[in-house]
Amino acid sequence: MATQVPDEFRDLLDAPVASLSTLGPHGQPQVTAISFLYVADDDVIRVSLNDTRQKTKNLRRDPRATLFIYDPATPYRTLEIRARAEITPDSDLTFVKVVGAKYGADFTVHDRPGETRSIVTLHPLKVNVTDLT
Repeated sequence: MATQVPDEFRDLLDAPVASLSTLGPHGQPQVTAISFLYVADDDVIRVSLNDTRQKTKNLRRDPRATLFIYDPATPYRTLEIRARAEITPDSDLTFVKVVGAKYGADFTVHDRPGETRSIVTLHPLKVNVTDLT
């Protein structure tokens, strides 16, 4: 079973957006378009999530997740990473600033006073790639 992204698909790890799928409280899939950061040193994907959001609640209850990225140049070339999510606090907001820098954005502007953020690290369990071009 492949757990690493093949070299010919690594460019997708720099894509501007991905879809993160989690399992909702009743077992239904919940999919959200998200910003993300590929951390080459650790070979993992990291995401910053507000702790009050449903996506974070889903992952705390069930750490199974799937990240889906399609090639912006051709949607018939895709990368799917089925993963186990590890959640750690981003108490000092260091990580949200790093991922925000990739997008030229401050993601904390959407947080209400007193809300906190976490770093979600996706540890790949299975990687699927498709190229129908």
